[in-house]
Amino acid sequence: MRVSIFGLGYVGAVSAACFAKEGHTVIGVDVDPYKLSLIRQGRAPIVEENLEPLLQEAIRAERLQVTDCAQEAVHQTDISLICVGTPSKENGDLRTDFLERVASEIGDALRTKEGYHIVVIRSTVLPGTAEQVVLPLLEERSNKRVNASFGLCVNPEFLREGVAIKDFYDPPFTIIGSLKREDAETVAQLYEGVDAQLFITSIRAAEMIKYACNAFHAVKITFANEIGMLCKAEGIDSHEVMRIFCTDTKLNISARYLTPGFAFGGSCLPKDLRALTYRARARDLHLPMLEHVLPSNRLQIERVVKMVQRFQRRRLGLFGLSFKPGTDDLRESPLVELAERLIGKGYNLLVYDSNVSYAALHGSNKAYIEREIPHIREILCEEIEQLLDHAEVVIVGHLDRALRERVQSQIRDDQVIVDLARALDPSKVRGDYVGLYW
Repeated sequence: MRVSIFGLGYVGAVSAACFAKEGHTVIGVDVDPYKLSLIRQGRAPIVEENLEPLLQEAIRAERLQVTDCAQEAVHQTDISLICVGTPSKENGDLRTDFLERVASEIGDALRTKEGYHIVVIRSTVLPGTAEQVVLPLLEERSNKRVNASFGLCVNPEFLREGVAIKDFYDPPFTIIGSLKREDAETVAQLYEGVDAQLFITSIRAAEMIKYACNAFHAVKITFANEIGMLCKAEGIDSHEVMRIFCTDTKLNISARYLTPGFAFGGSCLPKDLRALTYRARARDLHLPMLEHVLPSNRLQIERVVKMVQRFQRRRLGLFGLSFKPGTDDLRESPLVELAERLIGKGYNLLVYDSNVSYAALHGSNKAYIEREIPHIREILCEEIEQLLDHAEVVIVGHLDRALRERVQSQIRDDQVIVDLARALDPSKVRGDYVGLYW
């Protein structure tokens, strides 16, 4: 394929060398004459293992050339990758001036180019940047329309400095977001030599995935360091602890718990987090991330209360009371706290949980629920029909799989459904469906 790459810094230089090695014809574009001079000589503009031999090979094979002329690059290629920097502003937002300048230059070149051209943003950009910043500039400067004369895609990179070439050929996945699937499939041909799962998605999802990855990487490092701080204070080898911790691929190193939804609860997680952070304070340690987990968890409950208040309806039905489906354990259930908050605000609430009945409550479960919701006998339903007949707003905390079809089929057109667990299928539900984070 014929590819132009705008910005020959870290991402651009590595991408140019690797695409050329894969047999594509590459034109690199940069405003810095020193970078252009180095690459023409087969020298790397950055320090990166094995980059220089790839550049030299590409220059000798005449698969890589560089220029400072955007029009020349666009007219001679079919795809343009934007790899310019997006550094931080003082307030933490991204600077997009480099991106905007390149988008304007590509737009100017598209004005005089015949044929379809695909513009691909490889720079890290916040959700909405492609469609709200880059796209208007491309259309205005080219006097052409997206999906008719040119395409727009987002293709985030996952290159770690020091091992970028290895990461290029062995990334966690290849992500291509597009407005038109055909454009994404064309861009995907650039990666035919890369052994990685391909995901074609929306532009905004592609923009967000890069941030989700980097945020999680930062969280993992911080988590390990905070556990390490406490281990050190307790005279424990933190590397041994984390080595064993990482062998659990069922829960610890896995996709478990990484689906957005409602707050956590139960007899273990809240209690153990409180104990851990208490011990840290007793050792004069400050663990900022771990100390803020429970406040963040409580915020999820507050968000749902505010969401319900916006509907301005008084009769509510809540499916689920235990802290998770398939159990009758009510201890520190966020749904119990949600119910208590809603009752306290004067809502007329009924609750259905197939695993919870007042007659069966005993022991710590009974003591907890009678302390938190002393009038539970009056709000617990024995049948789902009683709840659905009553409710103007139906809140789904969790729902046994066997009951989903029954609930979906009986929801009325005049009801609002607030789904906290993605338990229902929006396409099968009448009424106004609202997902918590979807």
